[in-house]
Amino acid sequence: MILVPVKLLSDAKLRLSAILTPQERIDLARAMCTDVLQALASWTKRPPVAVVTTDSFARDLAAQFNFDVIADDNAGETNAIAVATAACKARGCNSTLVIPADIPLVDSAELQKIVDAAPQSGALLVPDAAGRGTNAAFRSPADLFPLRFGNDSFLPHLAAAKTTGLPCVVLQLPSIARDADRPEDLYELAAASGDRQSQRLVRSWNLATRKQVEDAVAQR
Repeated sequence: MILVPVKLLSDAKLRLSAILTPQERIDLARAMCTDVLQALASWTKRPPVAVVTTDSFARDLAAQFNFDVIADDNAGETNAIAVATAACKARGCNSTLVIPADIPLVDSAELQKIVDAAPQSGALLVPDAAGRGTNAAFRSPADLFPLRFGNDSFLPHLAAAKTTGLPCVVLQLPSIARDADRPEDLYELAAASGDRQSQRLVRSWNLATRKQVEDAVAQR
């Protein structure tokens, strides 16, 4: 089972508050969520997908793609995945693959690489571009070890996986590694090849010009 945790999008991307308005942050979060779910929908050999959320936009989007929805309690991504993992175990799922909703450049070819490289029993982790966060986590059995997300989750996840004594594969996958948490991430998203919904949105803001204006005002 693929699990996509989506917190309330009205509260998303607070770290971008210095460069984006509240409505822009909501629009960006919605666009990235759409890009991720579209990529999953285009993956022909994918496992079943469940969106873990209580956000109304994410629920409606999941319905459009015929994905399941697992309700969380808005207590954070870590708790949401714990709840969803328990639900997967109750359904008899042998494995889980957690994919965040803010990796808009993800593509089906790299998602397939995860499945191809994942051990039958064990774990597979994909770090973010900085090597600090975890942008994909596969576990078999589904509850092999608990996932605890945050800014520096990769090394704790790697350590937890190794303590199980089962194989742990680490994959470097560029399209999955690229998230959008910092202003420089937005510039890279706009400059990257492609025409995803989130890319069109960020390009429409012309953030480089906005930053030049802000810098000029600050220097006065």
